[in-house]
Amino acid sequence: MFGSIAHRYDFMNTLMSFGMDRSWRRRTVELAGLPASGLMLDVGAGTGRIILEAARRHPDARFVAADITPEMMQVGRRATPRRARWCCANALELPFGDAAFDAVVSGFLVRNVPDIAQAFAEQHRVLKPGGRVVCLDAGPPPDTVLKPLVRIHLNWVIPLLGGLITGDLHAYRYLPDSTQAFKTAEEVAGIMEEAGFSGIRYERRMMGTINIVHGMKPC
Repeated sequence: MFGSIAHRYDFMNTLMSFGMDRSWRRRTVELAGLPASGLMLDVGAGTGRIILEAARRHPDARFVAADITPEMMQVGRRATPRRARWCCANALELPFGDAAFDAVVSGFLVRNVPDIAQAFAEQHRVLKPGGRVVCLDAGPPPDTVLKPLVRIHLNWVIPLLGGLITGDLHAYRYLPDSTQAFKTAEEVAGIMEEAGFSGIRYERRMMGTINIVHGMKPC
């Protein structure tokens, strides 16, 4: 499914978010606390937009982009700098050694894996002690007066635009459905804590439907 929409994925993300998606990636990179010449892993890197943002901020850092969809990786390889290495990998079985990275980030990954706890366990394993983990993902809209408007956007506007622009109506029905069925920020934070992370905090964006959950691996 992600392979079929790879060519229009970034454009649709910007359109669906009213252009706010870059600010979410920028905040994700800030929270990662990557050292100046550190090594960052982006799990489920997709088209590499988080790495592109991180490369602007950290000109001497190095990056590894791991994803399981070849078509997304093709787009990402063209967009990211040469100091970003790409790897086809399963987020539940990362092919890296223990404590290999200074920071680990993911953008819109954990909503799509069959075992969230295992995904965070692997991120914990490959992260250095004292390193930071950041999870950017969508979640169900909170119970506010704006919830009916948010649901209209998710259930009607996004599928219509996605079908017209990418030609894949199924994909843009799946994305809103998976968002509304996913964990809350509090639940994601709880799973991260069980995986061994500490100091976990979260921030909400876009009327509560975007969550940035972050923590660290204890020293």
